[in-house]
Amino acid sequence: MMDRALVLLSGGQDSTVCLAWALERFETVETIGFDYGQRHRVEMTCRIAIRSAIRRDFPRWADRLGCDHVLDLGVLGTISDTALTQDAAIAFNANGLPNTFVPGRNLLFFQFAAAVAYRRSLKHLVGGMCETDYSGYPDCRDDTLKALQVAINLGMDRRFVIHTPLMWRDKAATWKMGFELGGAPFEALTIDETHTCYLGERSRKHAWGFGCGTCPACELRSAGYNRYRAEGDR
Repeated sequence: MMDRALVLLSGGQDSTVCLAWALERFETVETIGFDYGQRHRVEMTCRIAIRSAIRRDFPRWADRLGCDHVLDLGVLGTISDTALTQDAAIAFNANGLPNTFVPGRNLLFFQFAAAVAYRRSLKHLVGGMCETDYSGYPDCRDDTLKALQVAINLGMDRRFVIHTPLMWRDKAATWKMGFELGGAPFEALTIDETHTCYLGERSRKHAWGFGCGTCPACELRSAGYNRYRAEGDR
């Protein structure tokens, strides 16, 4: 159990870097994705391409990459009134949070991941949550996830460890971490195959990857890439 992990792989840049991080550390790494009616559902296709590219282009990781799990959490989309689950303009709510915040999303993701991990004897749960460069989502905070780990462990009577390798990294540092883990081939994979754009735009390619270029997710990703290149971290 100590050498087996389950990575929450959305198909985005952050979770893909976390997958590489896990593949460097654990003997077996499985992945899990969630279809919750997200507006950028193209990420579900991207995650398949990411796994295929890792098996094909990264031989030192290929044998460690285990099976994939996809769960239907469509009910989350039906009860959420957000710009990530409906065709609505992205804006800020009265409480200061962007309307892309899907209440309870990461809490549910980790609980379902733990249930799968329980069945498959996987101890380590890995997610790409971050509170350095982020949109203020409360379920991405370090305190939230530490409390969630305690609750899951008590409720399942098993010791899971939640890892968030990007928690204290900004987006420039995330780009750097990806390069340090997999070099230029992994950076190319990140640009070509991952998806972060909230609007699901895949027809426009920028230096940092595909996206609309104007939504909050694209702005964070592009700004981080520009800082990373300017700082000469590659």
